[in-house]
Amino acid sequence: MQNLLDLDADALIAWFAERGEKPFRARQILHWIHRFGETDFDAMTDVAKTLRAKLKETACIQPPLPVRDDVSSDGTRKWLMDVGNGNAVETVYIPETSRGTLCISTQAGCALDCAFCSTGKQGFNRNLTAAEIIGQLWLANRLLGATHDGDRIISNVVMMGMGEPLANFDNTVSALKLMLDDHAYGLSRRRVTVSTSGIVPAMDRLRDECPVALAVSLHAPNDALRDKLVPINQKYPLKDLLAACRRYLDRAPRDFVTFEYIMLAGVNDQDEHLRQLIDIGRQVSCKFNLIPFNPFPQSGFQRSSAPVVRRFSQLLNEAGIVTTTRKTRGDDVDAACGQLAGQVKDKTRRTQKRVVPITEVRS
Repeated sequence: MQNLLDLDADALIAWFAERGEKPFRARQILHWIHRFGETDFDAMTDVAKTLRAKLKETACIQPPLPVRDDVSSDGTRKWLMDVGNGNAVETVYIPETSRGTLCISTQAGCALDCAFCSTGKQGFNRNLTAAEIIGQLWLANRLLGATHDGDRIISNVVMMGMGEPLANFDNTVSALKLMLDDHAYGLSRRRVTVSTSGIVPAMDRLRDECPVALAVSLHAPNDALRDKLVPINQKYPLKDLLAACRRYLDRAPRDFVTFEYIMLAGVNDQDEHLRQLIDIGRQVSCKFNLIPFNPFPQSGFQRSSAPVVRRFSQLLNEAGIVTTTRKTRGDDVDAACGQLAGQVKDKTRRTQKRVVPITEVRS
């Protein structure tokens, strides 16, 4: 059975063409699945009965299965999604006055092992399928009550959940295309953000194939420190990463890259780091998003004090670089940045390795 959630518009049109059906039939089904959240082919009343009968025999609409639903005191909602074989991933909805943001996972675990991230500490099992990625948005819409065409409870999507999106490039892009498709979710590309730790070749591919908003997990302003905090930097150092950011903006010069910077006390929050950040900010059209560290067991890190975070923000803004500080949301249900852990069978056996002490990552 073909899970139709796995197919973006082009793939669905091709699948229908192989069965002798015209492209408009694919667009009809796409609309029913993603705009109405429908799984019952019999309910798709403007689709020919003969086609509905064929679909029931050859296709299904199967999102991930929610196995846990937690709601924070601030209204943030976190779902644990079963993706089979003993693996589960987490999806987070963050309601705000002017928008609703869904944070989506792209992998069961993560292979990049960033020092401050609880997801990375549990290791990696596999990439999610396109159906499992877009299925998180499909299911969140249903669970939040968006069951009618045109409902827009979720206005923004960020690929900032478990995993490195660009390490699962094809499935991530297929899901992105559905998010942008007017027959599916119809989101603006500026309201869909991919966050990457800096896989440079994939950043170039994303620019060419689906140039949505880009966020880069920077977290350190020099190679020596970033090599330890974000190990992918050893393969794609800052010089290459910043060049890729500039190339990414070539297609849309009015856009900017968001540099995410988690604030770690005594590690990356010193005056020298601030000066280096200002230098980076002058090389790329960007804004900084300072993120208070969210603790998890055996992390070995502490959160920078509020005065230090405020000082960083103030001086970056005074240097002409737009800087915001992320408000911590959902930390009482472990839904905040860096806390997503899910349940993953670790192929890397990383959980059996030691946690790097904080003294080893100072620079």
